[in-house]
Amino acid sequence: MKHVIATIGAAALAMALVLPGANAAEEEGEQHTVHYPLKKPVEQDWSFAGPFGKYDKGQLQRGFKVYANVCSACHSLKRVAFRDFHELGYSEEEVDAIAAGYDVEDGPNADGEMFTRPGLPTDYFPSPYENEEQAKVANNGAIPPDFSLIAKARGVERGFPLFVFDVFTQYAEGGPDYIYSLLTGYGEEPAEHVVVPDGLYYNPHFGSGVALAMAQPLYGDDVEYDDGTPATIEQEAKDVAAFLMWAAEPHMTERKEMGFRVMLFLIIFAAFLYLAKKQVWSRVDH
Repeated sequence: MKHVIATIGAAALAMALVLPGANAAEEEGEQHTVHYPLKKPVEQDWSFAGPFGKYDKGQLQRGFKVYANVCSACHSLKRVAFRDFHELGYSEEEVDAIAAGYDVEDGPNADGEMFTRPGLPTDYFPSPYENEEQAKVANNGAIPPDFSLIAKARGVERGFPLFVFDVFTQYAEGGPDYIYSLLTGYGEEPAEHVVVPDGLYYNPHFGSGVALAMAQPLYGDDVEYDDGTPATIEQEAKDVAAFLMWAAEPHMTERKEMGFRVMLFLIIFAAFLYLAKKQVWSRVDH
């Protein structure tokens, strides 16, 4: 959002982000290994959490508004089609209006030239840049990542033993938790041993270093919600994180419902197998 969520490679960041405190520790004969992020994501309460969780369409619509007004200036959403917004509760007319608000490249025409036209529901979100080189020039050499799968690609492992329980609780909020924490993590004073290179912005929740190339994108009141919800930084961050989770996995609710049916079927099937086994072996002398 407004610059880049941070895809300067981990190796480049490791060289650029110098931690003098680590050198001091080595001089004292101590082993000091820095692990990122410096602060773990702050776990949030999501409507889609758990095996029976569902998306909150009102929150998704608010999150889309944050994306459209703040994030879309730099970040694409190329794997999401406008017609998918019917699942967010938008009507046919609203989807048509959203699509028409974007210019989409099409062609070639009869003269063999490409041209732009208003978007259609069948189109996918266009990139704000014509090519990667243009994106680099506009963002100090960094390419803003596409947001289609960002909620599934950005997450912090919770480690043992939590990941064992996550298998049963269907924990999938690591991505949204990370996005929320990153968006609300700006403004904190760097620790004494941390040096922030010029052109980067300190954020202890960033997963690849102490700073990233994206400046703080949300300040509160960046949008005006149609339902009257106060547009605080925390609310905007949570709404857009939920929207990006939907963009990455729009059929999560259906997947959970299908999983529940399969588990129920297996339980009933196992019960019938047990009864059949008892019936068959009851005629055999033991």
